[in-house]
Amino acid sequence: MANYGIIGFGCAGYYGAKTIRENDPDGKITVFSEHEYSPYNPMLTTYYVAGKIPFEGMFPFGDMAKIKEELNLEVITGKKVAKVDAAAKTVTVEDGESFTFDKILVATGASAFAPQFEGLDPADAFYMRTLDDAIRLRNALDTTEYTTALVVGASMVGIKVVELLNNKGIKTTLADMAPKMFPLAAYDSVSDEISRRITQKGVCLALGSALTSCEKRENGYICHMSDGSTVDADLIVLCIGTRTNVSILDKDQVKINRGVIVDENMQTSAEGIYAAGDVSEGAELQSKDSMIIGLWANAAHQGTTAGANMAGATASFDGNFLHNITHFMDMDFIGFGDNRLTGQVVKSGDITKGLYVEAVIGEDGLVGVNILDNYRISGTVKNYLYRIMENKTARLSPIQKGILIKEGLRPSFIEKMEGKFNG
Repeated sequence: MANYGIIGFGCAGYYGAKTIRENDPDGKITVFSEHEYSPYNPMLTTYYVAGKIPFEGMFPFGDMAKIKEELNLEVITGKKVAKVDAAAKTVTVEDGESFTFDKILVATGASAFAPQFEGLDPADAFYMRTLDDAIRLRNALDTTEYTTALVVGASMVGIKVVELLNNKGIKTTLADMAPKMFPLAAYDSVSDEISRRITQKGVCLALGSALTSCEKRENGYICHMSDGSTVDADLIVLCIGTRTNVSILDKDQVKINRGVIVDENMQTSAEGIYAAGDVSEGAELQSKDSMIIGLWANAAHQGTTAGANMAGATASFDGNFLHNITHFMDMDFIGFGDNRLTGQVVKSGDITKGLYVEAVIGEDGLVGVNILDNYRISGTVKNYLYRIMENKTARLSPIQKGILIKEGLRPSFIEKMEGKFNG
């Protein structure tokens, strides 16, 4: 009977376990989890804090007891994994106990990272990465009357935190070192429009400005920014970035860049050791580089692929491309592709209202798209861009064209998206 170990039980860990069990009904699966929660979706935590979904709504696969029974798992919680010996295939927890497996899946994800700021006790700042972070912020908002807030980090999570604070009537400043909103996803015109709309909602933007230090006062802080300005804040939320949880691995045994390097089977450089989810790097289809693509769907595909190969089936994951789909402050923003790639720019619609699409056409066709205010076309456009990466002569199908026309795109613009510049 095969013996499998899974470290970390988020999206990738869950799909890894589920796929192992589908392919090996009798194998023993041991899961190591630092918490007792069942796998949850981190992108739903802001909705919980905002009161838009109940606590149970963050757990797409049900409670832990149900999952353990359905997948016949042994789940070890409360024992933090200290190290993995890839050569011996052993997992050692902090109290020194060791477990030996035939194959191991590392799905430890990533953790929130924020530097120390002079005058700000890290225990007084809030973060938004884990379920415990969400519970702590919600409890604080339920029990304390905040009037001003500073959110550092204009990420997709950061903007959702800004939205919920603004909706509670808290005067909120959003700061980021980048000079514009969503610099890795939005084109300049779209970024400017998003900034205009956010400001119109009453949020103060401090772009191109970093938090440098804080002065404690009776009911909060005076926050000093890198541009010389100051921000009053009763509440400080840091959404600056993440770091992969790779410390349990030995870099002499397993190849690690920013994340764990894996092949198309999700196997690391060490035989029998696999990695999936935010802890791992995978192929980015446009650049052909290995990079972390921190998306829920990506983690699910990687976990499924790892689980199948661990259990003796055959599966591969060729990679993904950069994309963001989010709704905030009464607008939809969708960004597909690497926005650094250049080409002919084509636009459709009024950027200030209704459906707006901005696309860049390179030598091989569509390389990037920004969409404002219509999530319904996102699946069609994403599928088309993916097929272009597979086959540079890909065309939109009649059904796909029909969907785009129904949602308001003109046939002439759709032709341009296909790279047919015929006047």
